[in-house]
Amino acid sequence: MEYGIKELSELAGVSSRTLRYYDEIGLLLPSHTNDAGYRFYGEKEVELLQQILFYRERGFGLEQIRNILYQTDFDILSALYGHLQELENQKKRVDDLICIVKKTILSKKGEVEMSDRERFDVLKEEIIQENEERYGKEVREKYGNGALEETNKKILDMTEGEYEHLKNLENEILFRLKEVVIAGKQGESAEGKNIVLLHKEWLKMTWKGYSLKGHKALTEMYLMDERFTAYYDREVKGCAEFLKKAVDYWIEKL
Repeated sequence: MEYGIKELSELAGVSSRTLRYYDEIGLLLPSHTNDAGYRFYGEKEVELLQQILFYRERGFGLEQIRNILYQTDFDILSALYGHLQELENQKKRVDDLICIVKKTILSKKGEVEMSDRERFDVLKEEIIQENEERYGKEVREKYGNGALEETNKKILDMTEGEYEHLKNLENEILFRLKEVVIAGKQGESAEGKNIVLLHKEWLKMTWKGYSLKGHKALTEMYLMDERFTAYYDREVKGCAEFLKKAVDYWIEKL
């Protein structure tokens, strides 16, 4: 089956303009173009477009997706299994959150008892799952299973106040990074120093033993691994790079 750009646009629910842009950046090339310049897409391109939309739904950037799709060992079936696993993980997290909200409602109505720990355990487990997805493989390879398990234990053992402070720190770091990058600040600035202090505090709350070397290595990983870069750069590009440069400059001066 072959589709023109308008037909594929309607089939996939994306605009023709988007498909033309994907062509321009080398993300999705048509199978061929006729003498009049009209683009046509075959079965292979349809499958690739489905993958692009799956990865977009999972929060991947276009550059990341292009790098994934055009690896020499890219396999669509393996990618589909990866999407399925991620969606099942998301479903479990949503189901767990639904359960805790329902129980909280019943608790407020006086129909069941609910401990303070129960109110936050699901949210803590969500952080652990996110950490596993972001850092799990790399941390286990570099430091062994024990390092990640210690981090998970510290999170689960947090009080309500500690957990809230951890989340506030994370949000504050992301917000300040966006501000300084938009303002064109440098990592050596006072704003960079303040962000490094916040990031250090955040790490101390989750790591068993904080170290300057580990802190620098982590921010290097933010740039080396596209998933981490995408997390910090999801709204403003350059945040991950700013954080690394700020840590490199300030971490031994604090």
